[in-house]
Amino acid sequence: MTSQLAAVTNLALPAGFGADLGKGIGAIALYAIIGLVLMLIGFYAIDWTTPGKLSELVRTGKPNAVIITASGMLSMALIIVVAIFFSANDLTAGLITSVVYGLIGIIVQVLAVRTLEWVTRLDIGQTIDDEKFAPASVVVAAAHIALGLIVAVAIS
Repeated sequence: MTSQLAAVTNLALPAGFGADLGKGIGAIALYAIIGLVLMLIGFYAIDWTTPGKLSELVRTGKPNAVIITASGMLSMALIIVVAIFFSANDLTAGLITSVVYGLIGIIVQVLAVRTLEWVTRLDIGQTIDDEKFAPASVVVAAAHIALGLIVAVAIS
């Protein structure tokens, strides 16, 4: 009987479980909002620094615009995920460091990709507007991902 009672009491939740669960859910929601906002900022940073209206080119199915935008968004996500992962343990400090690292990462990544395009003399405007696949779009996409990884590792 005592062993059955012990088994039942082991099933009880620890004190403060509900509060901890609520804090965890709140943290997830806040980090998700920050992540979404940073992704939007990242998209508009890519759009703003790329010739043509990137969102329109993607909507109309220009293959090179889709490749470059997708790689840019993946790169931004890598930076943001690492910024969140390595943020402070305190929720407020963690949110602040995620925003700061995320914004700096976006700025550095956009500047680096644009510099690479300039150095290699890629005509990115022509490339993203082309109806047909252009191999140069893979080079730009690789640069986005590579630089996103570099910035992400620098954050850690």
